[in-house]
Amino acid sequence: MDIGCRSRVSALCLISLLFLAFGGPSYSVEGRRPKNVQVSLRAKWPGTSLLLEAGELLSKEWKDLFWEFSELWLQPDRASNCSTARCCLEIIMNDGHSLLSDHLGSIFEFSLTLRSASPRLALYRQLAEDSLSSFPVDDEVNSITAGSSADGLKVDHSYTTNPLKSGESCCWVDTGSVLLFNVPELLSWLDTSIDLEADTLEQPELFDFDHIYLGSRISNKIAILYGALGMKCFQEFHVVLAEASKKGKIKYVTRPVLPSWCQATSNSYCTFVGASDAVNLGGYGVELALKNMEYKAMDDSTIKKGVTLEDPKTEDLSQEIRGFIFSKILERRPELTGEIMSFREYLLSSTISDTLEVWELKDLGHQTAQRIVHALDPLQSMQEINQNFPSIVSSLSRMKLNDSIKEEIITNQRMVPAGKSLMALNGALINIEEVDLYLLMDMIHEELSLADQFTKLKLPQKAILKLLSAPPPAGSNVFRIDFRSTYVHYLNNLEEDAMYRRWRSNINEILMPVFPGQLRYIRKNLFHAVYTISMILSMFQNSVPMRFGVILYSSKLIKHIEENKSHLPGAADDNEGDDISSLIIRLFLYTKEIYGSQLAFQFLNNVCKIKDATDILDEEAIQVHQVEEAFVETVLAKAKSPPQDMLLKVEKEPKYKEEAEGTTHFVYKLGLSKLQCCLLLNGLVHEPSEDSSISAMNEELPRIQEQVYYGQITSNTDVLEKFLSENGYHRYNPQVIDGGKEINKFISLVKSYIAKDSILHDISYLHSPGTLDDLKPVTHLLAVNVTSRKGIKLLREGLRYLMADSRKARVGVLMNGDGLGLSPALLLAEIFDKASSIFSDNHNVLNFLDQLCSVYESQFMQAHSSDTTSLINFIDKVCELALANELPSGDLRANLSKFSAATRINHLEKVSYFLHEQLGLEFCSDAIITNGRVFASMNGVSFSSDDLELLESVEYQHRIRHIHEIIDEAEWSNVDPDELTSNFYSDLIMLVSSAMSNRERSPDRAHFEVLNAKHSAIILNSGNSSIHIDVVIDPLSASGQKLAPLLLLLWKRIQPSMRIVLNPMSSLVDLPLKNYYRFVIPSMDDFSSIDHSVNGPKAFFANMPLSKTLTMNLDVPEPWLVEPIIAIHDLDNILLENLGDTRTLQAVFELGALLLTGHCSEKDHDPPRGLQLILGTRQMPHLVDTLVMGNLGYWQMKVSPGVWYLQLAPGRSADLYVMKKNEGEKSSLSKDIIINDLRGKLVRLEVEKQRGKEHVELLSGSDDPLKNKKDDHTGWNANLLKWASGFIAGNGLSRKRNENSSDNKKIIRHGETINIFSVASGHLYERFLKIMILSVLKNTRRPVKFWFIKNYLSPQFKDVIPHMAQEYGFEYELITYKWPTWLHKQKEKQRIIWAYKILFLDVIFPISLKKVIFVDADQVVRTDMGILYDMDLKGRPLAYTPFCDNNKDMDGYRFWRQGFWKDHLRGRPYHISALYVVDLVKFRQMAAGDTLRVYYETLSKDPNSLSNLDQDLPNYAQHTVPIFSLPQEWLWCESWCGNSTKVKAKTIDLCNNPMTKEPKLQSAKRIVPEWVDLDAEARLVTSRILGEELEIQQIPSPTDSDKKDDLESKAELYSGIFPQCFVFFFVKL
Repeated sequence: MDIGCRSRVSALCLISLLFLAFGGPSYSVEGRRPKNVQVSLRAKWPGTSLLLEAGELLSKEWKDLFWEFSELWLQPDRASNCSTARCCLEIIMNDGHSLLSDHLGSIFEFSLTLRSASPRLALYRQLAEDSLSSFPVDDEVNSITAGSSADGLKVDHSYTTNPLKSGESCCWVDTGSVLLFNVPELLSWLDTSIDLEADTLEQPELFDFDHIYLGSRISNKIAILYGALGMKCFQEFHVVLAEASKKGKIKYVTRPVLPSWCQATSNSYCTFVGASDAVNLGGYGVELALKNMEYKAMDDSTIKKGVTLEDPKTEDLSQEIRGFIFSKILERRPELTGEIMSFREYLLSSTISDTLEVWELKDLGHQTAQRIVHALDPLQSMQEINQNFPSIVSSLSRMKLNDSIKEEIITNQRMVPAGKSLMALNGALINIEEVDLYLLMDMIHEELSLADQFTKLKLPQKAILKLLSAPPPAGSNVFRIDFRSTYVHYLNNLEEDAMYRRWRSNINEILMPVFPGQLRYIRKNLFHAVYTISMILSMFQNSVPMRFGVILYSSKLIKHIEENKSHLPGAADDNEGDDISSLIIRLFLYTKEIYGSQLAFQFLNNVCKIKDATDILDEEAIQVHQVEEAFVETVLAKAKSPPQDMLLKVEKEPKYKEEAEGTTHFVYKLGLSKLQCCLLLNGLVHEPSEDSSISAMNEELPRIQEQVYYGQITSNTDVLEKFLSENGYHRYNPQVIDGGKEINKFISLVKSYIAKDSILHDISYLHSPGTLDDLKPVTHLLAVNVTSRKGIKLLREGLRYLMADSRKARVGVLMNGDGLGLSPALLLAEIFDKASSIFSDNHNVLNFLDQLCSVYESQFMQAHSSDTTSLINFIDKVCELALANELPSGDLRANLSKFSAATRINHLEKVSYFLHEQLGLEFCSDAIITNGRVFASMNGVSFSSDDLELLESVEYQHRIRHIHEIIDEAEWSNVDPDELTSNFYSDLIMLVSSAMSNRERSPDRAHFEVLNAKHSAIILNSGNSSIHIDVVIDPLSASGQKLAPLLLLLWKRIQPSMRIVLNPMSSLVDLPLKNYYRFVIPSMDDFSSIDHSVNGPKAFFANMPLSKTLTMNLDVPEPWLVEPIIAIHDLDNILLENLGDTRTLQAVFELGALLLTGHCSEKDHDPPRGLQLILGTRQMPHLVDTLVMGNLGYWQMKVSPGVWYLQLAPGRSADLYVMKKNEGEKSSLSKDIIINDLRGKLVRLEVEKQRGKEHVELLSGSDDPLKNKKDDHTGWNANLLKWASGFIAGNGLSRKRNENSSDNKKIIRHGETINIFSVASGHLYERFLKIMILSVLKNTRRPVKFWFIKNYLSPQFKDVIPHMAQEYGFEYELITYKWPTWLHKQKEKQRIIWAYKILFLDVIFPISLKKVIFVDADQVVRTDMGILYDMDLKGRPLAYTPFCDNNKDMDGYRFWRQGFWKDHLRGRPYHISALYVVDLVKFRQMAAGDTLRVYYETLSKDPNSLSNLDQDLPNYAQHTVPIFSLPQEWLWCESWCGNSTKVKAKTIDLCNNPMTKEPKLQSAKRIVPEWVDLDAEARLVTSRILGEELEIQQIPSPTDSDKKDDLESKAELYSGIFPQCFVFFFVKL
């Protein structure tokens, strides 16, 4: 007690002494009060209801949960006692949580506060707008309008309505042909439309995300209810629609939409919580970086008065500052508040450090790691350190370091590079650069959802952990066709033939480096090129190091086999005289046997010459005499008997005929006949051409090299035998083998299985004879339409597959059909079901069922449902077949006598619902579902039993085997042993493999277990968690700042098992972090406990340094495009001591759009660079457009949540190309784009040339679909949807001149528009930008349109520019382009801005723009820019001004005159980037943008290159992207140009002076005489627009030495306004 008192006294004495030492009362508390910064980010779309968001979140988990949740909220008194947002949120969370497991419930609650389902509701708003606008019944129909912004463009989606005959409607039903606004209308429609077929009505389009009422029938009429849960009208409509759906009258669908005027009619207060507030988002980071102020970039304009925002928070006094917690000190001595706060302010002002001595930096990373691992809450400590590093670094550097921590870190860094950060979720690596909160939560949700499903399947917890952590199968993804047989005829043998004896035989030669394209000549059969045609003699004669061979077959025999169920023709139907292919094969075999392989191949070559000479495409059109002539020509020189005798011998010899049939049957069994001809290189399938052969060899080479390097292939290895034995398949089917998740469809069956009355429980499986009790890891479900011959054929192939003795698979049959009635088809389904369940152990059951299908197909398939005689005959026939197959026909007849058509029809409807609604198959289609992999349409190609065998092998090898092994090893402690049957195991493997097939995870792994974790790691164990996270992290890095809050969030929410190894840089020479960082995460505090308001999360920086200049950056998810919309102060140059009385600087950003990106490809070709894409709706297909880059075929567009349609642009793009239609897509003319979350979308787009246009180049002619469109300067997005304008307009908004304005500042402008492009960041450069605009306008009479990069413009500028445009009569457009993820990113804001000036010129502007001039914001124009705009660039895409060389004082800074640049330029000038012209047509035609990006990607990874990015890059690339050098007078800047040339300057740029570093404001007033007047005018206009008083600053007068130059400059300036008049006047003098 005494010690405690003494400690407190000592502390207070210390405070008092320090207080006196620092000035006592003279220290101004008010003057140095701490300042804060607060940032929020809101969505552009209006508020959405939390209640409706909850339903969408549950629907994503399982569609049935939406309706279960809805039933809870259809109760009239639900949450009737709630009157606050917090109360409603808690009830909604409890209801949602009750339908989920604990962990999934926790994810649901967090996702709800994160507002992650809000975009889905914005999508429904768009569909609701489309619904109402599609039926203009009369002038008083419902309409949805939006509030307008100042510029007249609609930016809100709020609903208003005109009075309806039934009053304002909050709900309506869309039937596709009519809108129904009340229940009586709905009842009337149900009565009158009941007799109409669904096909005769216009049906509304449905989507995967739609909520279809449980049990709604497939082919019924569709009724879509637009309304909101909790509304009276919704409940009234729902009751009627649900009842009609249960009776089979309609398919009932609901789309949640909440009009803003409907609050009065709501049953529940909670329905509107969230809907009336902006959607404030979380999941992003905010950075306040200490800014480098080498060149002063602060605007000296007076800070705005009278705009002090209310402080949202008080100071956080609980934050520790240099060991003191001031909240506790103030509690103890409140009477010393002033003195204590003064001391606190001193500590705050002295803690900020952006420099340390070198010896203090050395161990800073290790000291940070020690502070973290020794903290009570290590994750919290790591977050506090790296988010407030500049304030903490001093105390960290004074820590005494524990050697064991340092040693362990250094030891670990022998295995992982210092400072490297890695993260893995259940063993799978996560890309830290791309991960964001939404992506991470989706990944966590996926893992927890799988674990929850597996738990419901009774899997033990250890087995679940193994499954989730298991790496994907290690097998190769290379599929080889095992063609080894005697039917392969080789031309050569590199190991034995004499012609190859001079080649080296050492296999290790393959590892030696060679020149690109050079072949390796090794006497080893490494590459076996086997063709099904003869195209190889030229390659053989050129000594290409391959072993060549052929497999020959007869297409006529193949056709016969297919028609006769795999049986070869017998003697009776032998028609060999017409089978030219068979004749060629027999003659080839005879020639090879008698004269050798080379002559046999020469014969094939002669036959090919006949085809080429006669231009015959069909080999059967070759005449017999032509083949015989080719044979005679081949063997004549070596023949010992007359050719006619040889031909007669070949015709009579049966062995040649048998071998011809055998080789044809072999090709048929391999499945290669569908390709007609192909190349098999070591079993890999390729196109049969010489180029393809060389490419295939180059692709195979690295695989062989790898195995040679590791000793798996030696000189004695038979390479072909090894490859085909390890990874060869005896069948080729591209649908089974080719493609990944982009092509194939995978569906999880678990949720269907665990649902009530699942159809999967009713399936009786068929097995191969004698394997009934064996575990079957592979399950084929055959969906069969019993009313079609294709369906019966598929069914019979499945039976034959089992009859061929499959030991690993079982087959389940799901029969469906349309209009069955009491027909034999219905009876067939009943017999199959009974035979499968009753006689499944009988060896003859498969044969019986096959014969049954044959009889049904041939005799009873077409029987009418009312024909009872057919039914009786069918039953009699069935019993006969049963008796013939030794099955108890009496038992079967007895079972069939109990047959109930109604029961069977009900069962078939359940099957149809399962196939159509849950699996997404087309109605009455045939399909194969193999452990969740779906083959539906199969492109019209039937699946054979051989294909099913291939499917079994491929799926087991690549998806099922490791799951089988884990389940087989599981310990079943909580399951009754009697349940552990083979059927239980088979079901389990089928379900688990189907669930994991759609799992999105990286195949990359890292061995985290090898890292030591005793002293420098954070270990957090959670007993039964299904989530394990491994992290290697540098806490003092940008990645550490981002990961620390994410890890802390995960630990608090789901308690995963974590192992976090700290990996800081070991020897620092500079501060690793020079910024403050906050990651914005929502909490319950965002929801009011007083009223209905939802405030949303915010980033709050307390007690920021007052005298340091900070710059704000947002670290947002990659698909987000954000911009500030409220910010009084300059966010680029934040100096908090200038805030005056305001305690908190506030900034509000807006999510303006989401990113739609993609990669466009053309098979076997480079990406179609320059291909134009458009995006829009059905009614307005062209809202935005873009070009495909040559770089990876990349393209991007800006979109809002909604349903959009992507198409090729009309004109050359659509004339030459067509989109390839993927399975399940409705049309190849457009591609559906669904944006319903905050993660944007990545689209893989494949196109192909139109038939007959294969060799036409896309960019060879005019590639402008808008060339005939009048250039009305309305902007390329002028036809935007009303409610979406300003949102989807990814490339900005166009503002038109107001031609009717009578403002006297406007002059009449005529001629071609001058397009000028610029970029500015920060208030100072925006001030310069306005001056530049005025200087351009005052020197030309032509129309001008300005293009500004909107990313960095302040809200004030965006508020001012529309009024300024109207006042001065110019147009402008705000444009942007999101930095592609694949392009090396810049981290500094200034370098990013530089990059935007040059990297995206081909795609950032609309396609219709032909030319643009870039003008730096700090430039003053003194001439008519139309002269430059019209200048002939001599066919070059770019025009720049070379650097001046007449200011000799700067010679030491002209780096381009020496070293690298001198050698690289080779006499070409080095140009300045402050002013340049871009001929966009030429720029795009020569793919200059792609070229510049390639150069950039190569150079930018070296931190020492591209120091002046926007300038160095075009100068470096000018050998490839030529530059037209403008005359010197087009750009003058004092830093590089002498005063003698200033008088001729057409533009003056305020270049930074590396010698004097003079601030730009000061140099502007000194250098440019007209600048002061232009600045005054711009500021006057700005203040008038913003309604502010302008404080006139004292303008220093120019010095005497400047006056003479100024007079000359003014004379030149004024003459530039009317240059023609000036010339005339000069001549007259």
